[in-house]
Amino acid sequence: MEKGYLAFILHAHLPFVRHPEHESFLEESWFYEGVIETYIPLIIMLNRLLEDKVDFKITLSLSPTLLAMFEDELLNIRLEKKIKSLIELSEKEIWRNKDNSHLAPLARMYNEIYCEFLKIYSDRYHHRLINAFKEFDRTANIELITCGATHGYLPLVELYPQAARAQIEVAVNSYKNIFGHIPKGIWLPECGYYPGLDSILKDAGIRYFILDTHGILFGEPRPRFGVYNPYLCKSGVAVFGRDVESSKAVWSAVEGYPGDFNYREFYRDIGYDLDYDYIKGYLNGDGTRIATGIKYHKITGKGDYKEYYNPQIARETANNHAGNFVFNRVKQIEYLHREVGRKPIVVAPYDAELFGHWWFEGIEWLGCVIRKTAADQNVFKLTTPAEYLSFYQDYQVISPALSSWGWKGYSEVWLDGSNDWIYSHLHKIAERLIGFANKFPRATGDLEKALNHLARELLLAQSSDWPFMMKTNACADYATQRVKDHIYAFNKLYSMIEGNNIDQRWLNKRIAQYNLFPSIDYRIYQNKL
Repeated sequence: MEKGYLAFILHAHLPFVRHPEHESFLEESWFYEGVIETYIPLIIMLNRLLEDKVDFKITLSLSPTLLAMFEDELLNIRLEKKIKSLIELSEKEIWRNKDNSHLAPLARMYNEIYCEFLKIYSDRYHHRLINAFKEFDRTANIELITCGATHGYLPLVELYPQAARAQIEVAVNSYKNIFGHIPKGIWLPECGYYPGLDSILKDAGIRYFILDTHGILFGEPRPRFGVYNPYLCKSGVAVFGRDVESSKAVWSAVEGYPGDFNYREFYRDIGYDLDYDYIKGYLNGDGTRIATGIKYHKITGKGDYKEYYNPQIARETANNHAGNFVFNRVKQIEYLHREVGRKPIVVAPYDAELFGHWWFEGIEWLGCVIRKTAADQNVFKLTTPAEYLSFYQDYQVISPALSSWGWKGYSEVWLDGSNDWIYSHLHKIAERLIGFANKFPRATGDLEKALNHLARELLLAQSSDWPFMMKTNACADYATQRVKDHIYAFNKLYSMIEGNNIDQRWLNKRIAQYNLFPSIDYRIYQNKL
């Protein structure tokens, strides 16, 4: 009999970026890179586990904005074009490097990868990767959960409970429309929690959520089992805490596996290395050099000097690291089992795009961990949070602490001098929408359509991605422009509604561009009785 459990939780999220007004748009590449480098490889890996009848469990959090992009026809057309472009480029690279004993095999590797991806994307899933996740949802091995509607950072929405409730309920409704049932759990955006938020989760039908370590450890009363057991909030919703030890092995830039010198170097790419005239047809539409995804070097060391990548050695390294990870979990869970007095759960949550995108071998590593867990030991099994909750009847009741993950762990990333200016605007437009929702409780026709779109603009403006980018100075100009654009559009439409003079042509154009949440209902912002 196993002595404990390990729960992998992968959080899959991207902000909603869709620009039909441009033939090619730089920030749309986030979606194409995510699909090609993380989501298709992840789908392949999970399907192989299912085909091989491996005993495993894993939890995937799919944000509503990412699901909306998976379903969007325009983005799917552009995604197929991107994959075909990479096939063409890899074929050119095979020819260019035909006499290079190091690079020719790598060029062939990329060509084989992209050809396989196109076949899976077009033939198996008919240009709708959402179908893969629907299949996973019907298995007992993979538990799908949701996130905030637009990944809005909820501790900074607390002033307006209706706005926090909308982020949750729009997400749950979106999930239900796709998968046909309410999700059991939720990944709170940025693991951001404030006391009382769990009551909103309960009202939406959510059974559990995930917090960073200190959100549990600083709860009241003191949690009896640390982060190695779930707890119940006073609302009855369960909360799980992140295990630092298993997380550090993957996250840490210094101690983590992804920094091994045998792994592929993320920052060297032929989009930057090759002659501009040769590569320009595969760059951004405006000619800006960008990463193509074809990378020929390994990390090698801390300096600028980089040696050529060897896939076989990288796979062996990933296999060794997987063995090390399983060994460490065995020892950890054996110790915890003795100390805790019940079978502990080690919760290992990660951003999904760490695997494949940032860490090329990450999905190979994850697959190896899952297989080794099933075949090489009997100390622990993989589980999901919902399954673990069924193992025991008695869980301690605590009040979790206000917390987030990220730098310092108390909202510092999403509220500092680089981005604090946005919140007075976000609070004001939330207040305005709440006012309209109560003023027009039974709107129909054009007014209802306009009010529903007001809700869309507010949700999009609230995305935690925008202040994160401002804080880290990564695509900060685009993030600033998006926040200002949604606030401006909200206020323009608000004035139209207030003056009973709605410009239908302008409104239809906005709805066509930001076409997510087609069944959204502005009444979700009404005061709750």
